[in-house]
Amino acid sequence: MLGPVILAASRSDQMRRFVSAAPGTKQVVSRFIAGETVDQVVPIVKDAAAKGLEVTLDVVGEDITTREQSYAARDAYLDLIAHLEDLGLGERAEMSVKLSMFGQALEGGHELALANVRPVVEAAAAIGTTVTLDAEDHTTLDSMFAIHEELRKDFPQTGCVIQAYLFRTEDDARRLAAAGSRVRIVKGAYKEPSSVAYQDKAEIDKAYVRITKILMEGDGYPMIGSHDPRLIAISQELARRAGRKLDEYEFQMLYGIRSEEHVRLAAEGHRMRVYTAYGTDWYGYFMRRLAEKPANLLFFGRSVITKN
Repeated sequence: MLGPVILAASRSDQMRRFVSAAPGTKQVVSRFIAGETVDQVVPIVKDAAAKGLEVTLDVVGEDITTREQSYAARDAYLDLIAHLEDLGLGERAEMSVKLSMFGQALEGGHELALANVRPVVEAAAAIGTTVTLDAEDHTTLDSMFAIHEELRKDFPQTGCVIQAYLFRTEDDARRLAAAGSRVRIVKGAYKEPSSVAYQDKAEIDKAYVRITKILMEGDGYPMIGSHDPRLIAISQELARRAGRKLDEYEFQMLYGIRSEEHVRLAAEGHRMRVYTAYGTDWYGYFMRRLAEKPANLLFFGRSVITKN
């Protein structure tokens, strides 16, 4: 039951200061965060392309408190897109955005987030790529889906994320699959109450399979976000039963986790995309990675002890 405790810590300023100051933190963070600047992440995109992989890039830092910070987040993505265009990497890299980073939680946040994300989506389309709207905690999802629907009027390739542990997600999947949009399914990595989300891992896995089946049988483009070998194999079988070709869905995994599997799937002919986060405000993202897998926490603990 460490996961919920770690997720609670991800919102603690005191814990943020402790983790940031720990001697072994930098070593572990570098396993999950590709760098702090665009210049540091571009070689990773090039390396992925050379291996037959694609990437989705996430500028971390969703915990903003001012409109000025939301504008800075927008500009960070526009800068990223400009770099990708200059290097001819637009077709190998898409963007993932968290609308909280674009001001969704501020006063008038829905309209602010839409106004901030639209130029990013426009710029991405201009260089031949697209944007996926990441899912956050359940209280933000109605706004996220409404923004997704609005963006798709002009940019139908805009994607979104759904989370298997939420009770609502099967209905969301049916709606999105019928709409023909790009949909990434993940298990979910936020601390959610039992009134809205499954708490048992087995129940979450069952929901993941049910939802993947809906997506594979629908008209959209499923993006399977998982490192679980069993769920990957099941997804392959569901795709086969649905008559999908290998380029009609894709797998997505996190940078720094199961890297050999990334290459193996690509070598088999699958589209394989590596979710690559970068930036200086890494704490929330890092803590969710620890919560997802206890082994990551043990790795962090050993690093801290070794450095002391």
